[in-house]
Formats: sequence, C-alpha cells, structure tokens
Amino acid sequence: MTHLIVDKADPRYPDLARRGINARFPASPAKIVLPGETAQVVRAVQEAVGAGERLAVRSGGHCFEALVDHPGTQTVLDLSEMKAVGLDPETGAFAVEPGATLGSMYRTLFLRWGVTVPAGRCPEIGVGGHVPGGGGGALSRRHGLSVDHLYGVEMVVVDDSGRARAVRATREPDDPHRDLWWACTGGGAGGFGVVTRFLFRLPGSERVLSEGALSERALSEGALSEGALSEGALSEGALSEGALSEGALSEGALPAPPAAVTRRTLRWQWADLDEDGFVALVRAFSLWHERNSGPGAPGALLDNSLTLPRAGGGPITLETAAEDGGAGPEVAAAFVAEVCRAVRATPETEVSTSPFLAATLVPDEYAGVRGRFKSKAAFLRSSWPEDTIAGLYRRLTDESSYRNPAAAFYLLSHGGAINAVGPADTAMAHRDAVLKAYGSVFWWDTREDDVHLSWIRETYHELFAGTGGVPDPDRGHGGAFVNYADADFTDPGLNGSGVPWHRLYFRDNYPRLQRVKARFDPLDVFRHALSVRLP
Repeated sequence: MTHLIVDKADPRYPDLARRGINARFPASPAKIVLPGETAQVVRAVQEAVGAGERLAVRSGGHCFEALVDHPGTQTVLDLSEMKAVGLDPETGAFAVEPGATLGSMYRTLFLRWGVTVPAGRCPEIGVGGHVPGGGGGALSRRHGLSVDHLYGVEMVVVDDSGRARAVRATREPDDPHRDLWWACTGGGAGGFGVVTRFLFRLPGSERVLSEGALSERALSEGALSEGALSEGALSEGALSEGALSEGALSEGALPAPPAAVTRRTLRWQWADLDEDGFVALVRAFSLWHERNSGPGAPGALLDNSLTLPRAGGGPITLETAAEDGGAGPEVAAAFVAEVCRAVRATPETEVSTSPFLAATLVPDEYAGVRGRFKSKAAFLRSSWPEDTIAGLYRRLTDESSYRNPAAAFYLLSHGGAINAVGPADTAMAHRDAVLKAYGSVFWWDTREDDVHLSWIRETYHELFAGTGGVPDPDRGHGGAFVNYADADFTDPGLNGSGVPWHRLYFRDNYPRLQRVKARFDPLDVFRHALSVRLP
C-alpha cells in the first residue's frame, strides 16, 4: 500500500473522519493519513512534526472520548490498513499490526497456529488502542492480560531534535529500550509514539519458528547427526508440505484457547425483583468474586458478567462462560447455584456450547452504531455495600426524571491470573481488583446531552460518594481502567475529589511513566487528555 493522504476535498474523507464511534465528538482534521508500513508512519509523523501540526493516532476507532477527535487535531494517522497478523523472524514472536481488529487477530492466530492472546470481548476493537492500556477479556482470569504476553513493540517516536524514527523495544532485561516496552504495557495508547507492530510471546517460551524454517536449536551442533541424515532418513515425504505444521511450531509460545465454550445465561425480569432481591443478587455475585479471584483459584476458570440495565431496557442478565470440559462446568454450576440461592426469584436459564471462534467472534450489540454516549468505569477490590447497591437500584428504576432504556451498569470479572503479576512489573498497576464496574448511557439527540450526561455522572458519583465520587485506590477501591477513557477525571469541575486523574489510572507507576515520556517523547508530540504528562 502506498502512503495515502486524504484531505477534506477527497470523497473518502467523510468515511474516514467518521470512524470514531462516539458522535459527541465530530472529527474535522485537515488531513487523514493512511500508511501501509512502518517507514510510511515515520514519514507521516515527520511531516506533521515539521509542519507543527497536532497529530493523533487512530486504530480501531473505539475511543470513548475525544482523544483522537479533538478539535485541535490537524492530522489523524489512521492505521486501519496496517492489519497483518503473522510471525516475526527476528524475535521469534507473533507479530500483529495495530489496525488489526481483535476478531481478526483471534481468527488468524487460532486457525493458523492454534493459539490466542487474551484480549477484549468485543471483536470489532482495534489492537492498536486496546493493548497499550493493558488489554484483557474472557480468557484473562485464566491466562492474564494481553500485556502479560507482550514480548515487544515496534514503535515510531520523536526525539528532542524533532526527528521521527522507528525503534524496537522488548522485555529483554538488556534491551536499551526496555522502558518503552514497559510503558506500552498499561500506559495507554497514543501518548508515547505510534506502535506499528505488537510482538506476542509468553515469558520463558522458545522462539516461534518462521513458516517453513527449522529452529536454531534444531540445527545446533549434533542435533542432526550423520546417522539421522542417512539415506532415506529424511525422505521427500518426511519434509512434504505440512510435515512441520504451523501449529506444531507454536506450542507453548502463546496460550491455546479452549476447543469449545459453554455459556450459562440467567435472566431476571425487573418485575420479579424488588430492591431487596436486587441487592441480594449484586452482593452474591460480588462476594463470590471476592472469594474466587486469587491467582490459581478454581473460580479463575470462569468469565462472568452481570448486566444491570435501567428498568425498561431488558432483563437483568448474568452470564458465565467456561471451557467445555475439565473443571470449568462444575465450577460454573456451583457459582450459579450460589447466586440463585441468594435471590428468591427464579431466573430464565439458557445453556449453550459453541466452538471457540463462534463463541468469541459474536459482534457487540452496538457494533456499527454511531450514536452519542458516555461511559464511566472503576476497578473494585470488594463488593459495594448494601446501601450503595440499593442506591443503584433506585437510580435504575426511578422514572420520575429519567426514562432512557439505553443506560446500564455492568460488573465484569477480574482477578485470577491477572493478579499473579506485580503492580510494577507492567505499567498496568491494577493487579488487586476482583471486578470491573462499567456504566454507560446511549442516546441520539444532541439536545438531550445534558440530561444523559447528568444521569451517568450523578449515578457514578453516588456509587463512590464515600471517596469523593471517584474510585480512590488509597481508600479501598482500585482506581480506573485507561481503556475505558473518562476525561471527567481531568476536569476539576467534575472531579472535586482531590484525587489526580493519573492516580486513578496509573497509581504508583505514574512517575516512571513520566520518565519514559521525557526520554521518548520529549517534545510532547503524542498527547491527549489522558496521556502521560512530561515531568
């Protein structure tokens, strides 16, 4: 692909400008650049820096806030055509370009090599924006976060002279760029440079062999003895196409996903749950996670979610998924039974088993829909108290001042293998939570912005009223997830807690992230509302 520049007169501009999913933030950059390879990214970045233009980077287009679609952005670097998934012969790792979606990464890694990277539940999301925030999803309680499998990155950065260049940073202890790799394991996307390739390989794993190649180890002295190469020992058939399959060469380099997934879905109608029943359900779900979210705990076999929509927006829904076979189904049955004992109302129950890809590539309910929305999220180390849950019940059921059915809160399982990693081993510091809480509200009419924004902000503030309206990690909560971007934390008018936004997202890792920023982006070329600030 050639280096493509699209300006406002180009008929392709409207489609590219509207790729951001949140219609609250219309994009109007002077130009959009679509590179096809790393050298073209270097050129595009250099041109923007030379012209003094504000630059933003887009991968999948799923950012919740105006981190890309900022009114001051003059050049958008759109990476959507850099979407290859393959092998990197130099590092012996799986290479994924930033424009690949999670779904395409899952499909290619599984079908060609029988492996996967634990990442998000929404297959439409781009790898480029997802992984640098930490990543993670359905397999993370069992295998860890995306960044726990990140061997290295290829990245375009800008030095203090304004020169753009490509560097490679890995987790190797003697790598001079290792700190840049570390910053990409939770420091957020678009704040240090442009990642052009992600390199995935498990710590301690051997190099993945390039297609058709034999490893250095296999060709080491004596590995192929004279006798082994005697006449007929390596017949043409022995080396025929497929004799060394791609799957056979990748064993242990990344996790192997389950062949099939069994999902249990429980639905309670709002008419069947009063306030006490709602509180009992949320408490039972949360307390189970408090007890079953340690590294290696049997509960780490499950991926669970609890959807709490506003009354009129559908049933309250619990889903639990586990590998079909092994101990997972038994653990899931015990989990479901425990929750049901706490709730007098009997739910509708559905059980289904699907192959891995069929279970994983299910589109998000809002896929392809570009409306207006606001989301707010938090990490939880423990269950909300009963009075907090009761307050949420009232916010979800009160129709006297708010009637939007497209509003909901979610509790998503966390912990397990995620919490086996130290908080400073990667930049993703949230290694002590058991749940993620996530609230969102969706609407269409621009005239209703204040109504919907007020509802989600007030509800969130009530949930964390005891800690200033934010999930303060120093007062019992776990902070916030930078991939669920929320610029409210940076606004003193909306965050009056006294807790800095960076404390919520990065905790004790922020000073180190600032040092990496100063070294690799000293001119602050790559910046947005939630990017690490220069020290």
